[in-house]
Amino acid sequence: MDDTWLKRNTFHYKDFQDIERLVAVKEERGLTISVCLPTLNEEKTIGKEIVILRSELMTRFPLIDELVVVDSGSTDRTGDVARAFGAEFYRADDILPELGLRRGKGENLWKALYITRGDIIVYLDADIKNIHHRFAYGLIGPLVLNDRIRYAKAFYDRPIATGKNVMRPTGGGRVTELVIRPLFSIYFPELTQILQPLSGEYAAYRDILEQVPFPIGYGIETSLILDICQRWGMDAICQVDLEKRIHRNQDTKALGKMAFVVMQTFFRRLNRLGALTSGPPMHNQMIQYRLVGDAYVPELFTCDGFERPPMIDVPAYRSKFGRSRPAVENARENVSGLDKAPSGD
Repeated sequence: MDDTWLKRNTFHYKDFQDIERLVAVKEERGLTISVCLPTLNEEKTIGKEIVILRSELMTRFPLIDELVVVDSGSTDRTGDVARAFGAEFYRADDILPELGLRRGKGENLWKALYITRGDIIVYLDADIKNIHHRFAYGLIGPLVLNDRIRYAKAFYDRPIATGKNVMRPTGGGRVTELVIRPLFSIYFPELTQILQPLSGEYAAYRDILEQVPFPIGYGIETSLILDICQRWGMDAICQVDLEKRIHRNQDTKALGKMAFVVMQTFFRRLNRLGALTSGPPMHNQMIQYRLVGDAYVPELFTCDGFERPPMIDVPAYRSKFGRSRPAVENARENVSGLDKAPSGD
């Protein structure tokens, strides 16, 4: 496999640690930058993230113009903490309510497009325990300094907790290594060069994000990579080494549900490319088992695969931002080999 992309489009956050330069180029280009933190019961970590981002990248260096939190319905003090430390706080249910209520990370990210104003949108997970402002400027850097780059993706070592206060290196990213990397290897081997395809930290230009659909749940990272690569080409994507990310690890059963959603999203994209031409229909339910006493009890998990349309298709969004749908002929379809997925014959 040709590693030209890997060498050309892989960066380290230290490549962009001259924040004064980033601010100067941003202002010269007339860009605005919004950061969105999607939340669900993150009162323990959200405050520190907001404090660091505001103090380092809004007060000390005016790199970020807007910091918002979009919440899925937290039952803890996430909202109170976010407001107290200076972030704009929104409940997802209150944004475009006329389009119906849905819950999920992808829903929060999609609705953030409506309530933010930045030319560049930075998405950061809200459970980062070792938060540092490199998580933001490292992703902003390549977008501001390189006209070719439209989507920046984070990668890092992800230690996993193996006991109280015990961390084992390189144990995280389990759904990546057990699910999406094998699927990429089979169907789209060039995408295996993306080291952390399911990382929750990434940034992109608004005019890219508004043109792609958003699965409302954990399939959002998979869909963004496939859709952006298909339409704009892999060279529009880069990845940035942020070194290490420590967060709350999920148990195996929760990861099983995440894997189900990720695979569902992947195979839906594959079907749209015509690679799945026969076989039984995909189902939207997964059965897991829990030991209760001496018996294993089935538990049903359902995901209907619902996706929000490209935000540019929403009349309220087009009216608010004075935008129109791009001409279909201007979209770069079937780029970077994603139109060549094997059919499995």
